[in-house]
Amino acid sequence: MKRTTVCAAGFAVLIIWMAAGALAQDFQKTYPLAAGGRISVANVSGDIQVAGYTGAGVMVSAYREGPDREMVEIEDLSTADMVSLKVKYPRNTRCNASVRFVLQVPRESRYRFDALSTASGDVELTDVAGEIRAKSASGNLTLRQVEGTIQASTASGDVLVEQAIGEVKASTASGNVDVELIEVQGGGEMAFSSASGDVTVRAPARLDADVRMSTASGSLKTDFPLTIEEEEGHGKKAYGRLGSGVRPLKLSTASGDVRLLLASR
Repeated sequence: MKRTTVCAAGFAVLIIWMAAGALAQDFQKTYPLAAGGRISVANVSGDIQVAGYTGAGVMVSAYREGPDREMVEIEDLSTADMVSLKVKYPRNTRCNASVRFVLQVPRESRYRFDALSTASGDVELTDVAGEIRAKSASGNLTLRQVEGTIQASTASGDVLVEQAIGEVKASTASGNVDVELIEVQGGGEMAFSSASGDVTVRAPARLDADVRMSTASGSLKTDFPLTIEEEEGHGKKAYGRLGSGVRPLKLSTASGDVRLLLASR
C-alpha cells in the first residue's frame, strides 16, 4: 500500500512536470540592441508585455499557448539594429492558439518601438522610454512610467497611461481613455479621443497648450481656465489658450464625458 502511494505521487509529479513543459517558453533570445535601435512585435492573438530592467540587451520570451500551439510559428526578422518578431498562423486552417510575448529592455536606453501590435490581446509597457507605438484591434492598452513620443490606440478596449513624460496621443473606438501627464515636452499636437467612452486627462498646472474639448453626448469638466459652450443639439465644447499655447491639445468623445484635470503631483 505504501509503495502504491509513492508511485501515484511520482506519476502526479510527472504529469505536473509535463504540463509545465507544455506552457514553458518556446522562444527565448537576447539581442545586443544599442540605444536608438528599433523594436517591432506583430502578434495576432495574445498579449504583449514590455518592461524596463537593469541590465544589457533586449530579452525576449514568447509562449505559445492553446491546443493548436504547434501550428503557430514565431518568425525572427531581426537585424543588427532592429528586433523584429512576427507571428505566423497556418493559412485556410482553423487554429486555436495564441502567443504571449514578454520583453525586457534596458531602462536606461531609449528605443524606437515602431509597432507593438496585436489583433486580439492586451499591450502593456512599464518603465520604458523612446518612440512608442502600441496598438490593439481588440484589447486594453496600459502604459506606466513611459517617456518620449507615445501613441496608443485600440479599436475596442480601454487606454490607460500613467506617469507619462513627453508627447502623448491616445485613442479608442469603444472604451475609455485615462491619461496622466507628469511633464509635457515638445511642441507637437496631443490628442485624446473615444468614439464611445469617457476621456480623462490629468495635466500639470503649468500646461502650455491651445486646448479644444468636445463631447456630442456627455459632460465637460476642467480645472483650467477655459471657456465652455453648450449648443443645443451639438453637444458641449470648451476652448482656450493656456500659457503661450505652443501645442494643440484636443480631447473629444462622441458619447461620454470629457475631463481635463490637474495632476495630483
